[in-house]
Amino acid sequence: MAEFFSMGGYAAYVWPAYGIAAVILVAMLIVSLRGLRRHEALLKTLETSRPRRRERSRNTGSKAPATVQAAEGHEG
Repeated sequence: MAEFFSMGGYAAYVWPAYGIAAVILVAMLIVSLRGLRRHEALLKTLETSRPRRRERSRNTGSKAPATVQAAEGHEG
């Protein structure tokens, strides 16, 4: 077991590298979670401040999307 922790004489380089990597990963997790919570709060604020719009198909009773007429001289 001591052989494993000494890493063949390179423990002074290996363990700090693992520690730095772990710190960076934890920091990235914290930053990501804070950003997620901030964006969720912003979304909730926007959703409550503006009324929800209905889809056009519900208002007209039509299931097909509205078609756009081709411009003059353009067929297709």
